[in-house]
Amino acid sequence: MGALDGQVAIVTGGGSGIGRESAKLLAAEGAQVVITGRRREPLEAVVGEIEKAGGWAIARPLDIEDRRAALELVRNTIETLGRVDVLVNNAGYSSRARSIRWVTKDEWDGVINVNLNAVYTLTQAVLPGMIERGGGTIVTVSSAAALRPGLIGGAPYGAAKAGVRNLMGHVHNVLRGKGIRATTIMPGEVDTPILSRRPFVPDAKARASMMQAEDVARAVLLCATLPPRTVIEEIVMSPTIGRDWSVDVAVAAREGGPDAASEG
Repeated sequence: MGALDGQVAIVTGGGSGIGRESAKLLAAEGAQVVITGRRREPLEAVVGEIEKAGGWAIARPLDIEDRRAALELVRNTIETLGRVDVLVNNAGYSSRARSIRWVTKDEWDGVINVNLNAVYTLTQAVLPGMIERGGGTIVTVSSAAALRPGLIGGAPYGAAKAGVRNLMGHVHNVLRGKGIRATTIMPGEVDTPILSRRPFVPDAKARASMMQAEDVARAVLLCATLPPRTVIEEIVMSPTIGRDWSVDVAVAAREGGPDAASEG
């Protein structure tokens, strides 16, 4: 028997990276996993991997910025599967420009919508059922940028990730008495597809020094599978060995401005 037998989980940004690995681990522990993301093809590929391993999953493509679509996702999950026990807020998006001097309003809004507003929408939507049953787990993948803002994460990304950290703290402090567990995971550099949006895209040598998606997914699984009496409030993760960010920072400082470099 798995630790999550009989439970239903929603994982956002589940087509790749941390979401993909989290969905696979949750399913391996017996959860029925609803995987969301923008593109159907990667989602279906993850579903195929899970089913091949003997697990259960379903793909639900949607734009997480669309509030109505996000609410419908939760409604449909409850209607078809009966409940939501675990919500993994993992979907992430970063701006191309990183300095507050050059970030456009459209980029700012997009990052805030994906990394903060969608978390608010989905969290609020799953809470009534969790409270009624007397328990539930919400794990939000934030970022070390919430703790150490700067040019690596960028202004809007850092602000959004700090916002969800605070939001999960609110859920923990206000609803823990009703059995709700809220966790914020704040990873440093992880080798995932979001790195392709950086002004200076890390090469293979740089990526080799980073954490891998499965490392963070193991932390997600830990939070979801601990006995209900125990909650991990926050996890801060980072690569054991650091690397030189000087070129990354120099390029990021100019991206979007009049002196933007073409390198990256």
